[in-house]
Amino acid sequence: MNEWGQFYIDGAWVNPVAERNIAVINPANEESIGSVALGGAVDVDRAVAAARRAFDSFSQTTVEERRALLKKIIAIYQARMEEMAAAISREMGCPISLARAAQAPSGVAHLMEIVKVLERFQFEELKGSTLMRQEGIGVCGMITPWNWPMNQICAKVAPALAAGCTMVLKPSEMAPISAHLFAQILHEAEAPRGVFNLVQGDGPTVGTAIAAHPEVDMISFTGSTRAGIAVATAAASSVKRVTQELGGKAANIILDDADFAKTIPQGVDTCFRNSGQSCNAPTRMLVPKERMAEAEDLAKQAAARTKVGDPFADGVNNGPVAYRGQFEKVQKMIQTGIDEGAKLVAGGVGRPDGLSKGYYVKPTVFSNVRNDMTIAREEIFGPVLCLIPYKDEDEAVNIANDTPYGLAGFVSSGHMERARSVARRIRAGNVHINGARVDFAGCFGGYKQSGNGREWGEAGLDEFLELKAIFGYEPAKK
Repeated sequence: MNEWGQFYIDGAWVNPVAERNIAVINPANEESIGSVALGGAVDVDRAVAAARRAFDSFSQTTVEERRALLKKIIAIYQARMEEMAAAISREMGCPISLARAAQAPSGVAHLMEIVKVLERFQFEELKGSTLMRQEGIGVCGMITPWNWPMNQICAKVAPALAAGCTMVLKPSEMAPISAHLFAQILHEAEAPRGVFNLVQGDGPTVGTAIAAHPEVDMISFTGSTRAGIAVATAAASSVKRVTQELGGKAANIILDDADFAKTIPQGVDTCFRNSGQSCNAPTRMLVPKERMAEAEDLAKQAAARTKVGDPFADGVNNGPVAYRGQFEKVQKMIQTGIDEGAKLVAGGVGRPDGLSKGYYVKPTVFSNVRNDMTIAREEIFGPVLCLIPYKDEDEAVNIANDTPYGLAGFVSSGHMERARSVARRIRAGNVHINGARVDFAGCFGGYKQSGNGREWGEAGLDEFLELKAIFGYEPAKK
């Protein structure tokens, strides 16, 4: 058994003020693999105080000093990559193949990208007689989820370090192992005391304490829209900056000139990846109504090829969903789809055959879904795909945009200019053309109830900076 009972505060591992632990459950077999301590407001006070003390000196470090620290973190992270991948698979259930290929590497990718950004970023620019200076915003509170733990942690920590900020991180209590390992990496890299602080805990206690803390200058939150509203409300009294990456219900528009044999299975695989537990997953596939039967058949075949099982077994595409509450929610949503009259093409309620234990979900495809159905409106966060018919391109765009969310969109066409034209009309922060992969040099974030602000690359660095105008400088000499 493992214990993750300490917090990392002011450069040292410390015990929580009050002892309160919960079990860490392996979602693959529903057995406890240890326990994690849950902190409280006093623990947050200690961490924020450490971060506040450290900010005075860390904010004055040079860009080269911060780049050197980031490079050291990268080297240590890379040396512990396999350990990180195994930790993520154990705590939240993704296949070890996905953990090795994407989950663990995504963290170091954000660190490497911010090093590139620092090579060209101008923190000061003289405009006439005014110096426009960008500097770290201060003490940053970070609240991250369990579905892509290191991707989300590093997407926040990397730009904060680059900006000269200090921070207090509350990772999900459902995924504490990778966060503890990351704190060890920063300690080994000799991050200055108080620059990075880790306090485990639940959202209502530790998350609220961080969001409401008067000495925290900024909150960077990733999670559900419901939780994001609570965080913003708690933060409002101190008028701190709040950036949020929230829920999604991405539409995947398959235009009539697309290669269906390629794009339909690709869309299914992308939807089901990470057991559907990605906020940008293309969970609504929009198909020309006259070709719905063809799309159903291709989607059914793709679902049948999706192997569900032990995350550490060879050839597994989907592990379990991350915890019991999520499993129960997904099962309820699948039943809701059936009850509302959607056509069940593949999957359904219950565990896949041969799996009697663990939070495993059948890869599920619904067809003839109306966009006003619950399964088309609400984020399910499981391997559940909705096939929605449309009559023409304009209706497809209207359906895609008819959602409270706006995180991601997808469009496939046999003609690039047509795909680009449709992509411009989708009201979302990210749009993928013809299955394009994400680019960490780009940006990530949403419209509408999918949040505000952006992460990744230079756009992500901007969120951690304040802009100051210093008047009275001499004009630049020609």
